[in-house]
Amino acid sequence: MNLEAVTDAAHPMYQRALALYRLSFPLHEQRELPSQERILLDREYHFCLVCDQSVFIGLVLYWETDDAIYIEHLCILPELRNKKYGEQVLSALKARHKTVILEIDPPADSVSERRKGFYERCGFVENPYWHVHPPYHRGNSGHSLVVMTYPKPISPKEYRAFNEYLCGKIMDKAF
Repeated sequence: MNLEAVTDAAHPMYQRALALYRLSFPLHEQRELPSQERILLDREYHFCLVCDQSVFIGLVLYWETDDAIYIEHLCILPELRNKKYGEQVLSALKARHKTVILEIDPPADSVSERRKGFYERCGFVENPYWHVHPPYHRGNSGHSLVVMTYPKPISPKEYRAFNEYLCGKIMDKAF
């Protein structure tokens, strides 16, 4: 498994990757296309195809700083799920020896409970912070999510730094 960076919208797999992104996440959790294309130029943002040899199997979109990796979106083609590709992507990011941060929906149904269990099996832990992800679309409100981190919970100071980065840098580019 390897990660292939996409750095502009002219990449031959960009549209196919966007189709998987649109299929995998509810509209309120998706960036608008102009925002997605703008952030491709940001050196901290990584739009990566997940490939098995040369076969496209998924997508991981993340932000990387000196201290942390924030996974904004991770998805595997539906027909290839449950083949450990998601675990391999997470292992590749965890191997960089930084705090890895992601958000999930609160475990309120069987799907969200399974998702939380997946991340826990991969070594992520739930953090106790009340967290609202800012909206990706004008006119929408933010939505409550659970912050999970690897390899350990983050301190209140680390959470504040993450949330400031999310609200200031990452979501500043949403519109």
